[in-house]
Amino acid sequence: MKLTLAVIGRLKESYFLEAEAEYKKRLKPFCTLAVTELKDESALLAALPANAHLYAFDETGASITSVAFANDILGKEQSHGGGAPVVFAIGGADGHSDVLRRRAKKLIAFGQLTIAHRLVRLLVLEQLYRGFKILRGEPYHRD
Repeated sequence: MKLTLAVIGRLKESYFLEAEAEYKKRLKPFCTLAVTELKDESALLAALPANAHLYAFDETGASITSVAFANDILGKEQSHGGGAPVVFAIGGADGHSDVLRRRAKKLIAFGQLTIAHRLVRLLVLEQLYRGFKILRGEPYHRD
């Protein structure tokens, strides 16, 4: 399964880069992951294939469980056999515009908290890893 994590801005801090590298390594058995850093949202929208299944992490989105993320998003996308590109978008400090929100197949929130976009990037990587472990029935997730 091919996934793209499209993010606004660059990670500069070594501790974030190390954590990202660890999750990218953990995800290799499950998917091909491209992390694309973009200058702004207009660049993200321009780079987005017309047929992409876009999932945007946004504070206005729905709060879902890790199991729902695994089954309803990763599982369904995996069962489609890679027909359309799957893109997970993380906005910059100001979040996403209404244009991107309308384009998204689903908006997902990490609760009602406002979280720095650099941290959301790591949370998404961890949830991708957790989701694939759930789908395979492998130990990691605990209810």
